[in-house]
Amino acid sequence: MSKSTERAFILAWALGCCFYFMEYVVRSSPAVMISNLAARLEATPLVVSGILGAYYYTYSVTSLIAGVALDRAGAKYPVSIGIGILALGCLLFALPSWLPEETGRLCQGAGSAFAFTGCVYLASHGFSARTMATAIGMTQCIGMLGGSAGQFVVGPLIHHGLSVWSFWIACAIICAGIGLGLLEIIPHETKEPHPGSALSSILTPYKTVFSNPQSWLSGLISGLLFAPTTIFAMTWGIAFFQQDLKFPYEKAVLISSLVPLGWVIGCPLLGWISDSTGLRKPTLSGGIALMLASFAALILAPDTIPPAVSALIFGIASGAAMIPYTIIKEANPEPVKGSATGGQNFVTFSVTAVLGPWFAGWYGKTLNTTSDPEGHFRSAGIFFLIAMAVALAVSLAIRETGHKKKVA
Repeated sequence: MSKSTERAFILAWALGCCFYFMEYVVRSSPAVMISNLAARLEATPLVVSGILGAYYYTYSVTSLIAGVALDRAGAKYPVSIGIGILALGCLLFALPSWLPEETGRLCQGAGSAFAFTGCVYLASHGFSARTMATAIGMTQCIGMLGGSAGQFVVGPLIHHGLSVWSFWIACAIICAGIGLGLLEIIPHETKEPHPGSALSSILTPYKTVFSNPQSWLSGLISGLLFAPTTIFAMTWGIAFFQQDLKFPYEKAVLISSLVPLGWVIGCPLLGWISDSTGLRKPTLSGGIALMLASFAALILAPDTIPPAVSALIFGIASGAAMIPYTIIKEANPEPVKGSATGGQNFVTFSVTAVLGPWFAGWYGKTLNTTSDPEGHFRSAGIFFLIAMAVALAVSLAIRETGHKKKVA
């Protein structure tokens, strides 16, 4: 590959990160408008959370399609179509009715599945193997900056009168503009035609990916580590801080938004440490251990350590969740690396899709109805502490894939 083509892929990766930024804005911002959405749909917050959770069903399934599409067709059209679907989902979500909002949220999840997978694909064509973990960390850093903005910036705007309709229309316009830019600058790739049916085209690479136990282990680790961020901080956190701990709205938004803001620091930092040491497991397990300690402080001792401090440290440590994305690419052969990322997203967000309704059913529906709100808050937090503890155990069992593994 020529230097000019590599530079074109790096430029496309940079614009793709804008897609990923918007994907996280779309994913996290509903947490600051749950009461607004409930009011205009005349529904309970639990019903609204069910609509918001639909995002992860289409996200996980479409990740499989996204991975194969990238391997078979390159990035130009799959990534551009993906952000187009995201823009459509934002338009539909602007409509104050149950059916278009549900459909819009499903479209948002389906389109978003092409964001991170596409960025990793573009990065793998523009950066060297020794800087891949750093590039992936930077990608997630930008995404989580969007996640933080979706709460820290959008929250005050909604609280001070910005209409939900205006916000989602603006998101649709921005996504459409990014999509046109990606269609223009992503290099065209000539791919060898794949023999067989369309179904076999999808199934064959995933047979390779999912017959590898390392793929399942890396997906499980990421899924368990994403759960406290996506389910708690980005969906339920504000409501729990307000209603269980009686924090003011502004303080609840600040604490929740510091978790994805911490990822902005932690993802490139832990990726750089992993690349610098040439080993994945020590950084992964160390990051999970710090996640456990800081989240335990946030949940069990909010009066001892300032919750904002615990939330920021937790967010930084959560950058460990991106290291399995490097592991799964290194554990699978070159022709299926796009599918490997798609498979990783599928397993990761399937875990979220399963744990989300469980958490909502056990703790979300009892929010503000218990006689012991602080105990309710602790119990909800222990749910995620158990998930992280399991992830730590699995991280000790996964195989090392870093370039220094032979001397480890």
